[in-house]
Amino acid sequence: MKSSPAKILVLATGGSIAQTSPTDPTLLGDDLVDAIPELRNMASILVEQIVQISSSNISVEVWLKLASRINNALAEDDIQGVVVTHGTDTLEETAYFLNLVVESEKPVVVVGAMRRPYSLGADGSANLSNAVAIACNPNAKGKGVLVTLNSEIHSARDVTKTTSNLDAFKAPGLGPLGYVRAGKPLFYRMPTRMHTSASKLHFSNSSLPRVAILYSYAGVTPDIFEATTASGYDGVVWAGTGNGNLPKPLRVAAGEAVKQGLVFVRASRVNFVVVERNDEVDDDTLGFVTADSLNPQKARILLMLALTKTTDPAKIQEFFDTH
Repeated sequence: MKSSPAKILVLATGGSIAQTSPTDPTLLGDDLVDAIPELRNMASILVEQIVQISSSNISVEVWLKLASRINNALAEDDIQGVVVTHGTDTLEETAYFLNLVVESEKPVVVVGAMRRPYSLGADGSANLSNAVAIACNPNAKGKGVLVTLNSEIHSARDVTKTTSNLDAFKAPGLGPLGYVRAGKPLFYRMPTRMHTSASKLHFSNSSLPRVAILYSYAGVTPDIFEATTASGYDGVVWAGTGNGNLPKPLRVAAGEAVKQGLVFVRASRVNFVVVERNDEVDDDTLGFVTADSLNPQKARILLMLALTKTTDPAKIQEFFDTH
């Protein structure tokens, strides 16, 4: 008896993969799927439109909507996996958020395109076909949320957009989890940090705490930090130089803010750095958290979720050390 094809839910959000004009995404998820007849042979495809926006306009509200729909869908026995089509500007952020809040081991694959459908050598169809192939593949289960472009398979935690070329998405210092070759996903390594079903950051809130990112540069002065903390943020991620460093005057300002209840995380503006605790900065004394290898935009996401659990810097550090 022939087995039933995998049932894959495609959730569309817009982005360059759906953009047929210079300004806005115009193609719906159904259009993207219908443009690749072979997809219907790979799986039973269900399509839903979550939003229709450029990914620079993605918001926390969209993340919450996506997470809720994915968790509900993957709780259904007949849904094998989910594919999310997404613009590339914030793709890594959405993928990492989902990596921390999706409650299932079933595959979730986030995919986009570096070239719009009307561009010479457009890559959207190939990327989407690969994403469906990954979502159908039993070996994708339990590896957390995945990102695929340019025939590479990446962990949502590790991947970041590095250029505007077709090979824009890379995992600096770590590399991909695998590749898609002739439509077949091939995996060579596993994520080791907590994710999806093992994550300790699942939540049921209808909103998230406010966290800002501040960027270091030569000559930066404490007023930039003071203005941000005065605006009522719950946490700050510092995109510091080198090992997440910050000038001595800002250490004083940040330390005072921590005493007032703000959570302060040191990340790095360098493409790949594991931020070391208590190196040039006395993190233990000042009550700072360090971001491990997360870039600032992902450190912000983890901090927002961690703040739904605790405001204790030591406990938040445990989340950064394990997720």
